[in-house]
Order: sequence, then C-alpha cells, then structure tokens
Amino acid sequence: MKIPVKSVTSPKKFIIGKGLLANLNEYIKDLGDHAYVICDEFILDRAKEEAGRSIEEGGGKATFEKFNYECTQEEIDRNRRLAREAGANVIVGIGGGKTLDTAKSTAYYEKLPVVIFPTIASTDAPCTALAVIYKESGAFDRYLFLPSNPDVVLADTEILAAAPVRFFVAGIGDALATYFEARACYQANGDNLVLMKPSVTGLAIARTCYETVLENGVKAVEAVKQKVPTRAVQDTIEATIYMSGVGAEAGGLAAAHAIHNGMTAVPALHKAQHGEKVTFGLLAQLVLENAPKEELETVIHFIKAVGLPLTLKDLGVEEFVEAEWRKVAEDACAEGDTMGNMPFPVTPDDVYNAIVAANAIAESYHD
Repeated sequence: MKIPVKSVTSPKKFIIGKGLLANLNEYIKDLGDHAYVICDEFILDRAKEEAGRSIEEGGGKATFEKFNYECTQEEIDRNRRLAREAGANVIVGIGGGKTLDTAKSTAYYEKLPVVIFPTIASTDAPCTALAVIYKESGAFDRYLFLPSNPDVVLADTEILAAAPVRFFVAGIGDALATYFEARACYQANGDNLVLMKPSVTGLAIARTCYETVLENGVKAVEAVKQKVPTRAVQDTIEATIYMSGVGAEAGGLAAAHAIHNGMTAVPALHKAQHGEKVTFGLLAQLVLENAPKEELETVIHFIKAVGLPLTLKDLGVEEFVEAEWRKVAEDACAEGDTMGNMPFPVTPDDVYNAIVAANAIAESYHD
C-alpha cells in the first residue's frame, strides 16, 4: 500500500501579546532594514507614529502606504511599483484581511519576506499561504496560492481587543468549525489546503482549537465588549488566528466551508460575516453526519453563549426561498470544493435537506 504524503504548513513565527506595534522593528529586523508598510486607513497615523519610530530607532527605514480598499491585481501592481521605488526589502501588512492579502501578494511577486499584522480577529486568514484576489467591481476574481506562509504573524492583543466585538465573535465562528472539518477530512483521507493528505498534527491542532474556544470564548467576548485584552482573549486569539489557520491548512476543510461558499450566492446574506456563515455551515455538516445529540447541543449552546447567529433568520434571511437554497446546495457540491472531503458521498439533495433540518433544529433552541 502506498503511504500518503501528509503536511503541516505554518508561518515561520507567530507572536502574540501586547504592545507589538510599538516594537515592530524587533520582529522585522532579521528580515530587512527597509520596510514597505501597506496599512489600513484607520490605523495609518498610529502605525507611522509607533511602528515608524520603532524602525527608525532601530536604524532602519519605513515607507507607509494607505491601502486602497480592495485587493485587486491593480492594487497589488501599484504596491509592487511603490515598494520597488522605495527600495524596500521587507513587506509589512497592517489591517484587515484584504490589506493583508495585498501585502502577501506584493511580497510574493517581489520575492520579499512578509510580516502580517492583523487588526481584527475575524478569520484565520493571516496565517495561510493564500490570498483572495477581487475584481475592480468587488466581485471575486481568483485565489492566489502562495508557495509559503507568511514569515511572521503578529497578533497584538490590545489592538485586536479594541476592534468591534462582532469581528471577534465571527473569528470564533470560523474557528469553531475547524476541528469538525479536519475530523471529516481525516476520516475521508481527503486533501488539505495544500493538496496533500491531512496530518495527525493538523487534526491535533484543530482539536485543541475547538477545546480552547469552548473554554475561553464566552469569557473573551465579555472582555472584548469592554475592549480589554485578558488572558482569555489572548488564548482565544491564538485559537482563532493561529490554531484555526494551521489546523485548517494541515487538516483540511469539509462541508461547513463548502456550504458557506454556496451561501455567498444568497443576496440576503451579503452583510453576514464569513465566520457567521461558516457557523451555520457547521450545523448543516453536523446534521449531514448525524452527529451525536450531545455534540450538536454543545455546539448550539456555545453559539448562543458567544452571540453568534444561530438560525438563517439571525443571519438576515427573512424569507426562505426553496429555489435559492437548492442553488446553495448545488454550489456546495461543486467539483473541486471541499464537500468532497466528507467521509461519505454527499448529493445536493442531501445538503438541501441538511440545511432545512439544521435551521429547524436551531429554531427549536432559539429563545
């Protein structure tokens, strides 16, 4: 029997703690002495003051550039040109997911190291070797699969705890599904996110991610509502950004994310966060698996406790249109999507039935 090739891929360094922005040079000095920093508008002035001072006091240079709101090929090319003109030898991204993807892409094309500094903990994207490229219209263009993960990911708990609580909670939703998807993919011997087989390490990290958010999630959300970075907040961020990212990349995705991808076609859900939709996708996956009642109830009670949307109505769906959700089910089973990582065959009818049942079950637990 041929032994499968398995993988574990991750950032070279993941640093989490308070005050990282003001000490940025400490984490980039081994990679380069002239940083080109792509930065979200809301934190640009603070980054120039704190990070800029840190780099200059360390004997380096920093060039700051405001991110222009969308990760397009045009925006990547603009930043490539400016980074070359500046003579930069390390790229830094400070901001939300699209800013970070622009930084990853710029660094990839310019063959430079990249440091990622998320300002919201809404997904596990900062740690992955992937960027999502959009068209100028804002429509999805393509995935850019990168040959390596970021060199350094910095999670500043003070900044992440000060972001709107909905983003933090959405990150918990994304992380909540990590273990269940990795478990399914492992059982199916499916493909992980780097198109190798899921590893024991990936599954173990995904399981620890689940245990960590269950233990700390509620405590962390209450702290973030007060904008304070407690130890529960720090442990939750480690789970939502690092463990979820590495666990998904090494362990693989399955039905929850495939159903999320189908749900992007529903206009009523366009304002829902990624992690919010993944959470409902997880409920549907557990129905598909006929998961034990105790496991399903643990997930549902946790969803309610942290304040994630539970039902489709909570997500913004005022009217359930069968044709629309038949299309969601069809798209979720598209060739090449991660539904193929389930350990049994799944048809669009199966997915539609699971969506309807998951919503009914969720409604029955609603206050």
